Parts: sequence; structure tokens; C-alpha cells
Amino acid sequence: MAASGYSDLREKLKSMTPHRDEYKNKYVDGTSNGSGKGRKRKYRESDDDECEHSDDSAELREQEAHRVKSSIQQKSIFTPEECALIEEKIDEVVAKGEAGLYREHTVDRAPLRNKYFFGEGYTYGAQLEKRGPGQERLYRKGEVDEIPGWVHELVIKRLVSNGVIPEGFVNSAVINDYQPGGCIVSHVDPLHIFARPIVSVSFFSDSALCFGCRFQFKPIRVSEPVFVLPVRRGSVTVLSGYAADDITHCIRPQDIKERRAVIILRKTRPDAPRLDSDSALSSSPADRPAPLKAKRSHRKADPDAAHRPRVLEMDKEENRHPSFSRHHRHSISSENYWKRGQDADKHRETSGRKVKMRRH
Repeated sequence: MAASGYSDLREKLKSMTPHRDEYKNKYVDGTSNGSGKGRKRKYRESDDDECEHSDDSAELREQEAHRVKSSIQQKSIFTPEECALIEEKIDEVVAKGEAGLYREHTVDRAPLRNKYFFGEGYTYGAQLEKRGPGQERLYRKGEVDEIPGWVHELVIKRLVSNGVIPEGFVNSAVINDYQPGGCIVSHVDPLHIFARPIVSVSFFSDSALCFGCRFQFKPIRVSEPVFVLPVRRGSVTVLSGYAADDITHCIRPQDIKERRAVIILRKTRPDAPRLDSDSALSSSPADRPAPLKAKRSHRKADPDAAHRPRVLEMDKEENRHPSFSRHHRHSISSENYWKRGQDADKHRETSGRKVKMRRH
């Protein structure tokens, strides 16, 4: 080594790979020209750098949580006695649904959650042949039952008298009836279907509405929310602005500890597309795609499902990926993740080999 002019092997190796220093400086500085703009640092130089990055992410989440909170209004309007009377009416709706006394598209059943559409109903989620934002369609007029009189008398009139909504605003009422462990995945109420605000009234028990979560399935897991809104029995929640349009909201399985029902009151847009609407599909009959068909689930709720370990798996999943950025997890939409999961299921069904599925 002395003959070649190097007194240390490290110096010789460094001279043989000068590009390594250039590569390192390129990513530490952010760009190859030293401007420090446009490129993210690929690795942390020290623990202090990691803490600084975490602080930035936490600050961004805090700012987003503030934007969500500032676009939500809550009021306690209904007394326990009024809640009890309305809850009796909800039980009557459930009984009529079980007896098959409603029109076909009024009732939509899912495990641990049933929906009852009145006034206006629409296709969503698994009911769509083609999924994605903007694909939802209103049903044809008359395919769901009219809003019950008790909803007008006991709920809507109280909201009008308290200045929550103007008279004549509501033409769509949905009752969501949740059993313990039930949930509704992250979503935004379709902007092309419903005007704002979105108004909901809670009954039977307290719960929570979460914003900015991402759902994963088989087993079901939910990421950390950006903001958690406690929802009390008899309270009215009004979503508008950022909370209604720019971030998803959901109800997690762990937030439904007892039976809970919510009445969602909305107004459909005059130009909202319907399943039989020519303007929503194509102006030319020859070019018009096949109409969307609604799929309905007839599976009944399983009261024991809330106690299975599938819900608790979300905690294990968080520990498996400690280095995965929470902010990045939020940025991935639950709609896209659900679509990828469905594509994977279809691939397994069409493959020629048998797949041994793990039971939970």
C-alpha cells in the first residue's frame, strides 16, 4: 500500500469510489445541484432528524384536525324523553323491514348494519358494477318509500325550529341501524348527489365519528384517525365545508359498543344523475353504456361478530409497520385500497389452484 501512495486502506477504497460521496451529498442536500429543493431526503442522518420529521407530520395532522373541527357544528336538541319516542319509531321501521313491507330498494342489509332509505335512495359501494367517486346514481322516482310522517313531525320540524336547516330542505332521510361491532367504511357523501350540509341525529347510545381513517380488510383494521368527534345520544351533527367535502369520515367497529341508530337528513341536487337518466350516461342511445345495476346484500347481522378477534388485529398491524408514515397511510384513499382488495379476490377465484384461506 505504501508503494501505491496510500498509508490507509480506507483512503485507497475512497479513491476508487469517488461517486459515493457525490451520491450521498446529492440526497442529503435534496438535489444534485445543491439548491435544496424538489427532492426528499432518502434517509435520516441522526435521531434528531427523525424527530424533526415526526414533528412536521404531527403539525400537519394537527392543522388538518383543526380544519375538520372548524367545519362541524353540534347541538344537543333532543331530550331523553324525545329520544325514547323516536327510538320506538325506529324499532317500528325495523319491524316493517323484517316483515317485507317496504319497497325493494328501501332496505339495504349488511352484517351488523342495516340502512333504510326514504324519499330518495342511491347506489353505492358494492352495489356498483363500476366503482369509484362519481359513479353513484339515484334510484328512479318511487323505488324507495316516502319519508315517514314521524320523521317530519318529530325530527325535521325540531331542526327547522332550532335553525339547523331551512324549511323544505330535506328530501332524503336514511336510518342507519348499527349492532355492536358494526361500522361504515371511510367515504365522502357523493358531491354530485347531495347538497351541503349533511345533517345527522344520533339515537340509542353514544358513539364517535372519525375522520381521515383508512380501512383494511381480512381481517378488518383501521388506521389512526386525523380527528375523532364524540357523538352523543340525541345530538345533532352538521357537516359542511372541509369536513363534508375534503376528508373521509367513518364509524369504526370499536366505536359501536351498543346498538346505535342515526337518522341522516340530506337534500339531493336537482341535477343529480339517476339510473335511468339520459343526461347522466350519454346523449346518444347507440353510445350509451349499459345501465348500472344495483346489487343488494340479504345477509343478516351476526350479534357475535363484534367479539371476534378480527377487530383487535388492527393494533397488531400498527406494530408490524412502525416505520410506515402515519401521514402517508392517511393519504391513501380507502376507496382505492378496497378496490385493490376486490381485484385480488377476483384473481383468487379465477385461478386454477385452490387457495387455503385463513379463518378469523
